[in-house]
Order: sequence, then structure tokens, then C-alpha cells
Amino acid sequence: MNTAIPYLIVHDASAAIDFYRNAFGATEFVRLATPDGKIMHAEIRIGEAQIMVADEFPEMNYRSPKTIGGSPVSILLCVADVDKLWASATQAGATIVQPLADQFDGDRRGTLADPFGHTWLVATRREEVSPAELQRRFAVMMQTMS
Repeated sequence: MNTAIPYLIVHDASAAIDFYRNAFGATEFVRLATPDGKIMHAEIRIGEAQIMVADEFPEMNYRSPKTIGGSPVSILLCVADVDKLWASATQAGATIVQPLADQFDGDRRGTLADPFGHTWLVATRREEVSPAELQRRFAVMMQTMS
């Protein structure tokens, strides 16, 4: 294997997996739990993306965003129909951080926070944009922001 796989530490891995199933259509493949039910390791897939999930184990320095007050990492989830995913994710309990909208880079994208403290950018590519056009659009956007 030669890939990068997000490994999400959460306060309640079982509930998080249920949320990811309902919000993003995740499928669970592996669940390894301690005798008291804490998940030490689980593997899910959202589309073709593999994501690993575990409960927090502070004694091993595995802490969730809720414990440490947030996470500097965001996950970009690219899907065929972002509007459909947006509806299911918000209905499942995701909080809107930035509204879903068409973006300068050719994506239709918005940002959600899951109930476990992780941030998800969800997007559908609407238009292929050349690097030169991307730079031009970015410059225009920067001018309108100042």
C-alpha cells in the first residue's frame, strides 16, 4: 500500500461510524473493540476513500477534537452529487460552517462540521479550470475581498 489514509480519533467511535454511514454513505469493513466496547480500530469507506476511526485513548496520546478543542485538519470529500450529500449530512446532524455554493475554482463546495469535531469540505467538480484561469479567478476574488 502506498497511500495516505485519514485516521480520525473521536469521542464515541461507534456513534461516529453511524453518523458517517447516515451522512456520507460510509460502509464499515473492520471493527476491533476492547471488551468494554471501545473501538481501538475501525475501517470505513466513503466511495473509494478509506478512512480509519478509533475512540480516544488518552493514555496512548490519541485524543479527539472535542478533548483538545478542535482540529487543524480538514477532510475534502469529493462526490458526484454534493447537493444530495449536503442534505443527508445536515439531516444526520452535521453543522454548516460555510454554505454550499459554486466556487471560483470550478467546484460546488461547502464546509460542514461533524458532531465529533472534524471538519469536512464536501464538493462536486462542476467545471475544469486551467491553471491560468484559476490564477485569474483567484486574483479577481482577492480584489473583491479587499
